[in-house]
Amino acid sequence: MLQVMTRHGTPVVQARTTDARTVPRTEGAPHDARAARPGGDAVTRYLARRLGLAVLVLWAAYTVSFVVLYALPGDPVSIMYGGDSTDVTPEQLDALRAEYGLDQPLPVQYLTQLLDAVRGDLGTSVVSKQPVTTLLAQAIPPTAAIAGAALLLAVVGGGTLAVVATATRHRALAGFLLSLPPLGVAIPSFWFGLTLVQWFSFQLPIFPALGNQGFASIVLPAVTLALPTSAIIAQLLSRSLLHTLREPYVDTALAKGAGRVRVHLRHALRNAALPALTATGLVVGGLLSGAVVTETVFSRAGLGRLTATSVAAQDIPVVQGVVLVAATVYVLTNLLVDVVYPLLDPRIVTGGRAAGVTAEPDDAGRPAADEHATRPPSTAPAEHAHAVPAGGAR
Repeated sequence: MLQVMTRHGTPVVQARTTDARTVPRTEGAPHDARAARPGGDAVTRYLARRLGLAVLVLWAAYTVSFVVLYALPGDPVSIMYGGDSTDVTPEQLDALRAEYGLDQPLPVQYLTQLLDAVRGDLGTSVVSKQPVTTLLAQAIPPTAAIAGAALLLAVVGGGTLAVVATATRHRALAGFLLSLPPLGVAIPSFWFGLTLVQWFSFQLPIFPALGNQGFASIVLPAVTLALPTSAIIAQLLSRSLLHTLREPYVDTALAKGAGRVRVHLRHALRNAALPALTATGLVVGGLLSGAVVTETVFSRAGLGRLTATSVAAQDIPVVQGVVLVAATVYVLTNLLVDVVYPLLDPRIVTGGRAAGVTAEPDDAGRPAADEHATRPPSTAPAEHAHAVPAGGAR
């Protein structure tokens, strides 16, 4: 700002500058997660809320599964003895119902089973007469192996495809890569799995078609599970990256001399990763449900196959145990995502506002950065005011 003053009768023009600390923050700059970390109390409250929601989700999943299973037609005790085709007497059926507590009113059964589940007792299978925890302990490792491998393939494959598609300058290549995620979502998993078996087990005998023997038996099921998951991650991450790369702070970083690769990976990818991180937490449930089809196609013993056989036999304790395990995995995964969120964006813990920042966030959800951080070097404010004679000003 220019101010005309008089010094010894001679008009002078004084250039008054504003200190950088009083300049209002400008919009369109990326947030700096290191600049304003939330306090311990905010983190504690944030995690307490998330843990409370996790417990609520587990209770809701168990309750819904109980209501749905008991609403199904048929008697699990009769099915265990072969249905109506057997000569079991009503007295024997009543004795078995009393043994499993099925003769009690539904509210009593619900509360009893819920309290037992809290103590870690999931009951006994009506069909196999084995403890449900034993059946789950046998079924979880094979499913966890293919689900973990599928999630790793999905994150690496989907993330790489999104980064390459948004970083390349060749429009034809970018258009081709961006067309792959919708195709991956549309392909049925069972058809893709059968195709992999046909090609890589029969035509090219590289991987075994069936069974749980060795690491090679995990490859085809993991690829089958990873296809739709990687497509979802790639689709969300590519769209978020394309939106982020159009933000003003990207142009500012490039104007300051930062390389395209550094801007793409360090600045844009970090801000664009939140939607993909959310999707990663959500698709874990899809991996567990997809395991039912995948383990059936590849004849693998696991949680999915146990679910299919238990639902067909109306083995209520086993089905409830599977639902509880799936809900626990889903909740723990999303809880881990909630813990990672503040590392990428501390404003999530502090209610959408970084600590010490008084400016409102911009449309992209990032807090406005300090002006001296985004101002080009040539326009940085001077440290001291300079008095220039009016006649000498040009």
